[in-house]
Amino acid sequence: MGAIEQLVTVAAVLLGALTTHVTNHAMERNRNRVMLLTRWDDRKLDAYEGYVDTVRACIFLAVQLYEHKEGLRESEMTEREMTAALAEAGRHRGRAFERIMLLGGDDVVEAAHQLNAAALQIDWQATGRIAGTLEEWRERNRITFKEINEFHEAARVDLGVQGSLKDESHPERDLLLPPSSASQRSDPAA
Repeated sequence: MGAIEQLVTVAAVLLGALTTHVTNHAMERNRNRVMLLTRWDDRKLDAYEGYVDTVRACIFLAVQLYEHKEGLRESEMTEREMTAALAEAGRHRGRAFERIMLLGGDDVVEAAHQLNAAALQIDWQATGRIAGTLEEWRERNRITFKEINEFHEAARVDLGVQGSLKDESHPERDLLLPPSSASQRSDPAA
C-alpha cells in the first residue's frame, strides 16, 4: 500500500470521525432543546392549572360569603372568618397569577389579566366593596366563567394542545343554578 493510499485512508477515517462527531453533537443539542421545551411546558401546565384552581377556590369562597350575607345559605363560619378565608385565597390567586406572568405566552397573560379583572368583581360584590343585585351577581359569575374558558383556550394554544373549546361541538353553557326556594316549596316532588 502506497503512501497516497494510506493518506486517503487516514483522511477518510478522519472525515468519518468528524462527521460522526458533528452529527452526535447536533443530535445531543436537539435532544437537550426538546427536553428544555418539555420541562417548560410541564411548568406552564402546572402554572395554568394552579391559576385556574386558585381562581375557582376564590369564587367558591366568594359565593359562600355572598350567600351568607344575603341570607341565601347558612354557614358554619362567621362572616369575618369567610372574609379572611377569601382574602387568603386572593393572596394565593395573586401568587398563581405571578407565575402566569413569568411563564405564559402573550395571549395567556392577556387572558389571565381579563380573568383576574372579572374574578375581582365577584370578590368585591361578595365583600360589599361594590353593590349589586342578585342578577348582577349572577352576571359577574357568568362573565368570570366565560373568562376561565378564554384562559383555557389561550393556554391550550400555548401548550400546543389540539382542538378548541369554542367550536360547534362545545356549545355555550350558562351557570348551573338550583331552583328558586319558591318553586321548591310549591312543588313537593322537587
